[in-house]
Amino acid sequence: MPADRSRPPQRTRLVVLFGGVSAEHDVSCITAAHVLRAVDQERYSVLPIGITRDGQWVLADDAMGLLAGGGTRALPDSLEAAGPVVELMPTLTPAATDEQIVVLPLLHGPLGEDGTVQGLLEMADVAYVGAGVLGSALCMDKAMAKVVLAAAGIPQVAYKAARDVDVDDELFVRVVDDLGLPVFVKPANLGSSVGITRAADAGTLRAAVAEALVYDEWVVIEEAVTAREIEIGVLGNATPRVSVPGEIVPSHDFYDYADKYLDGAARMVIPADLPAGVTEEITRLAARAFSALRCDGMARVDFFYEEHGRGVLLNEVNTIPGFTPWSMYPLLWEASGVDYRELINELVRLAVERHAHRQGHGRTR
Repeated sequence: MPADRSRPPQRTRLVVLFGGVSAEHDVSCITAAHVLRAVDQERYSVLPIGITRDGQWVLADDAMGLLAGGGTRALPDSLEAAGPVVELMPTLTPAATDEQIVVLPLLHGPLGEDGTVQGLLEMADVAYVGAGVLGSALCMDKAMAKVVLAAAGIPQVAYKAARDVDVDDELFVRVVDDLGLPVFVKPANLGSSVGITRAADAGTLRAAVAEALVYDEWVVIEEAVTAREIEIGVLGNATPRVSVPGEIVPSHDFYDYADKYLDGAARMVIPADLPAGVTEEITRLAARAFSALRCDGMARVDFFYEEHGRGVLLNEVNTIPGFTPWSMYPLLWEASGVDYRELINELVRLAVERHAHRQGHGRTR
């Protein structure tokens, strides 16, 4: 990657936004710890801002120390322990005329990855890393993402989606009749495998739906497939590029929260050992899904590969994927020639590029 393409303006204030009120608060803090260690402190003026579990935005100047113990501690619930409350708009106002502000949201789940924070940053008129309001909202809502992907002709597993008020005996009958058992049940608006259950019979299906509805008012129920789990990274804006594919080999029944963040027993095979034609198809579908869902900046696109069945099936698209040095997304790009620090630089560059492009369309100053 040419150096001049990834270099932001001379002075860049990089606002690292992490924590949040969702069930993925701890995951966000783990990610932030590693990004703060890796970011080029000479290149950027780094400002960490944490969101506590009760929704307070606080200056986290001591975040490096707070998160230093192995990168596993979350922000404290106590506002006094976390730092002073942020006055958001002054914080996002350039301190100098030649200063460029870029926000790096490392917020997973609702009220962070779902377009809400992105809308706030649009109102503040600052550059930020990742998808915009619509792309973030679509990818966060797995049920609506499936509707858009189907319209784009992208193959997926069979599924049912339902709102909490529509969950009744008839739904459970339709699920068993149309999808069979087992099935996977998940909240429509969450990630990191939180709230996902494999339901093998009618009794566990009801319990799984109840568990998913703890986290969201919409539930998605998908057919279980016997397939390899392939993930691929996408990087860019209007003309995205795609990494080599990687394969997840879970140590549990599926790639759950413990496998991702606690046990660390799942294996990642990069690049995935796939026939050339399958790699080409996954690459093509990943770029199509990225564009169809209005993504920008980055996304990790997850697939199932049924070797002796339907072939490649898209699972989901994540606009703020795990971003620790051992997470799949950075590892995919490292294997594709972009190391961790350079990846951060490129994401900042893409954020500046996208912000400048959008300012030229229907905005008054």
